[in-house]
Amino acid sequence: MRLDTRVTILASLLTLGAFSPTFAQDSVKGDVNAAGRDTKGAAVDTGHATKKVARKTAHGTKVVAHKTKDGAVTAGHDVAHGTKVVAHDTAHTTEKVGDKIAGKPAPQN
Repeated sequence: MRLDTRVTILASLLTLGAFSPTFAQDSVKGDVNAAGRDTKGAAVDTGHATKKVARKTAHGTKVVAHKTKDGAVTAGHDVAHGTKVVAHDTAHTTEKVGDKIAGKPAPQN
């Protein structure tokens, strides 16, 4: 090969070699930026999903609390009614026993 051909080839290789890292660097920089955007998007999506689940959990907790309260109130009313019935029955039975002891005749129903 002739000298000027060798110089031309060498100059071409040096020129291409000087630009190659720049192209590779731009490609890597773009990949890093894209990965950062993807990570940010995933974090935002996770945050939205977490917020949605937290709202549903809070609502469910409120519903359960209200139902528990309502159940406790109903149970309290039932116990109060049952206590009144038992007290009335006890008083009536005590009255009947007292009448028997006193010798009074049983009422005819």
